[in-house]
Amino acid sequence: MTSRYARYSRLSVSFVEPRILKIVMDRPDRLNAADAVMHRELAEIWRDVDADPEVSVAILTGAGKAFSAGGDFDMIEKIVADFDTRAQVWKEARDLVYNVINCSKPVVSAMRGPAVGAGLVAGLLADVSIAAKTAKIVDGHTRLGVAAGDHSVIIWPLLCGMAKAKYYLLLCDAVSGEEAERIGLVSLAVDDAELDQKALEVARRLAAGAQSAIRWTKYALNNWFRMAGPSFDTSLALEFLGFTGPEVKEGLASHKEKRKPSFPPGSPV
Repeated sequence: MTSRYARYSRLSVSFVEPRILKIVMDRPDRLNAADAVMHRELAEIWRDVDADPEVSVAILTGAGKAFSAGGDFDMIEKIVADFDTRAQVWKEARDLVYNVINCSKPVVSAMRGPAVGAGLVAGLLADVSIAAKTAKIVDGHTRLGVAAGDHSVIIWPLLCGMAKAKYYLLLCDAVSGEEAERIGLVSLAVDDAELDQKALEVARRLAAGAQSAIRWTKYALNNWFRMAGPSFDTSLALEFLGFTGPEVKEGLASHKEKRKPSFPPGSPV
């Protein structure tokens, strides 16, 4: 392992085969929920992947039975309470999206179990997204009490259409891996036992392909995302504005107390 990856502590990084880098979100005791360290590392690692001449393709997955269970409650509380933390996490959330988009190397995601939060950002922005049929994909922003930001506005309408995007983003309903494939939200859905092997199979084909042709095709296709940049920037700003309001406090409390939220009925906007 090259020294460029030695600094990562929440991500386990290794070459599974020559030119195929595997990135594992590694907090299995917390279902790979993203704390402040993992959030920062998920934003930064794509620059290292892009710059590494030994990498042709990266696989992103989670340790154990989950892909990622979303944001760690401690981190969310700090975002709500502290402006400097809020500004830092906003920057990381922005960088995560743009760094995956701008990474020249193709990314394959392998999602099983819950797929939520910062992990889901990279999981759905991956160039080939593969989900176990029983995976549980959830964009939980409005359930938390903030606008659907990070990746949702930039990619969900392109993947599954505006009608489905609005349904799932406004209501926070879960999408199984099987349903996600049916509506176009992920590239493939496979049986859980086949997930890792399928991701490696796709990565091998990408690593064996014409590298400049593959990377330039990715670059051109991702201009669709770049054109949606202003919409993404707006959604992310509104999400983090929401972290200053009353709804997120009730949303966070309801999550911690494992109950339905009781949001105020009215709003000044």
